[in-house]
Amino acid sequence: MQAKMNLRVRFWAGTLVFLFLLFVCAVITFAGDEKDMGGWELDSPYNKLYNASEMDRLKGRVKKVTTVVPMKGMSPAVALVFEESKEDTSLVHICPEWYLGRKDIGIKKGDKLKIRGAWAEIDGEFIFMASKIKKGDYFSLKVRLTKNGKPFWTMGPEELAKETKQQ
Repeated sequence: MQAKMNLRVRFWAGTLVFLFLLFVCAVITFAGDEKDMGGWELDSPYNKLYNASEMDRLKGRVKKVTTVVPMKGMSPAVALVFEESKEDTSLVHICPEWYLGRKDIGIKKGDKLKIRGAWAEIDGEFIFMASKIKKGDYFSLKVRLTKNGKPFWTMGPEELAKETKQQ
């Protein structure tokens, strides 16, 4: 009888520990998701700077792939130091680093690119916010909708699947 009792106690204790750990993991996961947006939300001050009605194009070469913090308090972004000519270099913001890292974007120093996006002014500096990047005839990276500038990282799974399928 005592052995059965100890077995039950161990079973329920193990079950409670498992459920507690599952709960802690869920809390960490969901809390992390919100924190990870770090200023990249759809209606954030940063994303409000993107004006899709004033689209522009850049054509040139990547001088450097880097990481920047676009605005105070934001999580880091993947960016390019982009050279259209020897006298004309721009900083191009691509996306949050947690969405696509520097090694995930498929772009490296020296690549010739065509970039669509919009200019914005942050702390007195003009930067280019990319929506679509093309390299050669077969590679493109789209991070915002061209028609309205909605960032892909703010989309739900179904909408994102639909947009990435169209690339």
